Amino acid sequence: MSDLLTSAQMRATEAAAIESGTTTGLRLMERAGEGVVATILDAFPHLAIPGKAVVLCGPGNNGGDGFVIARLLRARGWAVTVFLVGDPARLPADARANHDRWAVIGAVQGLAELGGAAPDLIIDAVFGTGLQRDLPGDVVQARAAIDQWRLRHLIPPTIVAVDVPSGLCADTGRVRGTALRADLTVTFHTAKPGHFLAEGPDTCGTLRVVDIGLPQPAPGQVPAPGVAQLLDAPPSGLAKRGGHKYDHGHALVLTGGMGQTGAARLAARGALRIGAGLVTLGAPGGAMLDCASQITALMLRRVNEAADLSALLMDRRISTLCLGPGLGVERAQDLLLVALGSGRAVVLDADALTALAATPVSLPSRCVLTPHDGEFARLFPDLATPGNGLSKLDAARQAAARAGCVVLLKGADTVIAAPDGRLALHAAAYDRAAPWLATAGAGDVLSGFITGLLARGWAPFDAACAAAWLHVEAARAFGPGLIAEDLPDVLPRVLACLPAR
Repeated sequence: MSDLLTSAQMRATEAAAIESGTTTGLRLMERAGEGVVATILDAFPHLAIPGKAVVLCGPGNNGGDGFVIARLLRARGWAVTVFLVGDPARLPADARANHDRWAVIGAVQGLAELGGAAPDLIIDAVFGTGLQRDLPGDVVQARAAIDQWRLRHLIPPTIVAVDVPSGLCADTGRVRGTALRADLTVTFHTAKPGHFLAEGPDTCGTLRVVDIGLPQPAPGQVPAPGVAQLLDAPPSGLAKRGGHKYDHGHALVLTGGMGQTGAARLAARGALRIGAGLVTLGAPGGAMLDCASQITALMLRRVNEAADLSALLMDRRISTLCLGPGLGVERAQDLLLVALGSGRAVVLDADALTALAATPVSLPSRCVLTPHDGEFARLFPDLATPGNGLSKLDAARQAAARAGCVVLLKGADTVIAAPDGRLALHAAAYDRAAPWLATAGAGDVLSGFITGLLARGWAPFDAACAAAWLHVEAARAFGPGLIAEDLPDVLPRVLACLPAR
């Protein structure tokens, strides 16, 4: 996993490095410019032949990076035109120094003068990570001119964003009014949450991270408080080391009534495939035949009501419960208190979350909530209110602290938050895009993966993180045409490709 620094965290990191004397603002700006130019040439080999470039510079340090890039492109033989948003006299000191250095070799025009023939390359260095407002009118007009260049030319200009595309919030991934959509975004030191959240992936194009010489955390170092981690590597510890089936846990997945058992069966199969030693379906009497006719390795027990569940849980070998997939809200309400008071690890999804929202109760620490956005809004309406300024990361973190358990907030940008402040993000975006997961039942399988890992003794936060990564990896391994039933059955292929650790 790698860090995802917010705008404030990135500013603090830069300030600490400068204050320590290990670098300067000008040196960081120079390295950033060098990194952008090198990345452009690597990503777009046809741009090794110099052409015409337009560099759009903003009123802050992002604009300073733009002046460095303009100078470096000019040195490579490019015909470069630079446009500035705002008054050069009000630029920060380092950006002003690079403005003045460029001004010796080229003109700086106002953004209103943008027009003419389309360039080959556009550098968007207008607003970076510090954007706190919608794009001003002159930048919106510039975007319109750029859109016309793209529409009217067989080979449209390549647009490269410096740090983040202008108009995209680096912390939330939300577009502020409008944004300059990039073909390539080059960011520095670490990726930012907004590159992966919400509209970020669609706005950034391809994402590259450039090292500019700031201190990197040591391998295995615990992230600083409040720093989110990107799940960008496979989980470890998934291999089994022998032993009896009960050494790997016994999961109980509760089903709905007749004709409503499919979701629970998907979750149960996911739990079994990910390595739980045993998995039992707890079904009402009217659904026993429905289940029995469609399972083999899964076991089956009758659970009509809360008293039946209490009796079944006298078997202490049952280590983990999963409630929600296809359960029905009324049935979930009946079983919820017994499950939560059982002392077992519990995964709550779907109908169990709706029941929980209607009957708030204290949750055990070994509980994982797996809401999608709508369920999250029912559970935590104030955290899900549009316009509250919270990123998805912030909302999930506060929800986990409030609930006292792990919250996995689903989506293409899945966030996992622990009550102790740990925070992770798995994004099915860029080279890990998995659009085939937009299919009925996929979330039920994810709940099953978490359930199976909890049954095996994994800690809730680690189980949720590993399950999120494996869920997407299984979808990518199968590819187009995926349906939820395929996810558990392709998982062995995914597991076989992971290092034996």
